[in-house]
Amino acid sequence: MRKFFGTDGIRGVANMEPMTVEMALKLGRAAAHVFRRDTGRRHQFVIAKDTRLSGYMFESALVAGLCSMGVDAILVGPMPTPACAFITRSLRADAGIMISASHNSYEDNGIKLFSREGYKLPDEIELELERLLSGSEIDFIQRPTATQIGKAYRISDVEGRYIEFLKSSFPKGMTVEGFNIALDCANGATYQVAPAVFAELGAKVFVYCDKPNGENINRGCGSLHPKVIKQGVRKHQAQIGISFDGDGDRVIFADEHGQKVDGDQIMAMCALERLRQGTLHGDTLVATVMSNLGLDIALRQAGGKVVRTRVGDRYVIGEMLKHGYNFGGEQCGHMIFLDYNTTGDGILAALQVLELMQKTGKPLSELAACMEKIPQVKREVRVREKKNFRQMPEVEKVIQEAKAVLGNDGRVLVRYSGTENVARVMLEGQDINQIEQLAHRINQKLEEEIGCRPQAS
Repeated sequence: MRKFFGTDGIRGVANMEPMTVEMALKLGRAAAHVFRRDTGRRHQFVIAKDTRLSGYMFESALVAGLCSMGVDAILVGPMPTPACAFITRSLRADAGIMISASHNSYEDNGIKLFSREGYKLPDEIELELERLLSGSEIDFIQRPTATQIGKAYRISDVEGRYIEFLKSSFPKGMTVEGFNIALDCANGATYQVAPAVFAELGAKVFVYCDKPNGENINRGCGSLHPKVIKQGVRKHQAQIGISFDGDGDRVIFADEHGQKVDGDQIMAMCALERLRQGTLHGDTLVATVMSNLGLDIALRQAGGKVVRTRVGDRYVIGEMLKHGYNFGGEQCGHMIFLDYNTTGDGILAALQVLELMQKTGKPLSELAACMEKIPQVKREVRVREKKNFRQMPEVEKVIQEAKAVLGNDGRVLVRYSGTENVARVMLEGQDINQIEQLAHRINQKLEEEIGCRPQAS
């Protein structure tokens, strides 16, 4: 079991283990040690953050750790996670660090690292960082002195660089003039960049949740709360509603009727278009085990296929890199277009969908109807510990019973979140009432066994 890294970096309640300034300081030193490839030049790390109050203290701690190991820190301020990956590549820095807890509430924070190529770290490097964070070895590594100590500085043109990069992914000469867009920035890292991108491409943008105060990130808004853009679409008669999460690597849409369009539907419409164009490498879309079976059916009928990975966009990207695939994503809204960027990018994904709408002349509702969803039920239980399911006989029994009932006509997936103390239950099948009852039984057993119960007075 890892102590620090989950499915998407290190995450937790800010100022409590493991998300402490002491850990961030040590991580800065450990990352500097791991990523320094030679001693004949100065090394640089890019540091970006979202809009959380605690971002300032973690930024300072990481800077101190890096500089103490002779690495310079380039501070770019509040920027989306995919911008951190892009800027790291653009500046040819040695690594990138993003301070964010993504879709979590403001009390949490997290740290993600990117390689110099802009990819999230593979397991072997995370395990090396785990080893250094867990021991005292890093404390005894010789530290530089005098002019060899690192320095920190801010650069001011990052926002413009990223905006131009995003616009360059849109076909030359094509605009979105005549489009009304309802835009929810989740009071997070996209609050400056996203409105500018869509406005500069000609859209009339109605912006919501773009006033971050350090405490309101993801609060009742963003990709987990599509009600904001649903209402915005109806109010402004918009052709599309676009909703990001706190760090801008996820996106969810609302169609022109105010109906939610999730990551599976986004993947389906974009993958099918690439199949028609012959630009979907290997005729394959990469998704996770959480994606709806309807996605597989839609791709199969068009002559393509879906390859599935464990949950986490870095596992999707890993599979893509391993086999040369160029498009993948997650139901939650991570969309990875490797022809353009090296990680999930919400704004880029929105531009790809807008391009599809313009090229086909079809409304979003019609494009989203390209796949028919199999009934799916998702439940979650907040847990006090992540105990192996096989060590809980009653839980394992109801899971196996559900699998037996559904057979080959459905799926049962029970897993722990990699970023929260939550057990997630997902069932698919043809009979919605049946899978709801089965999911309820599994949830009930999880609650009894490891659910968080109120403390007795």
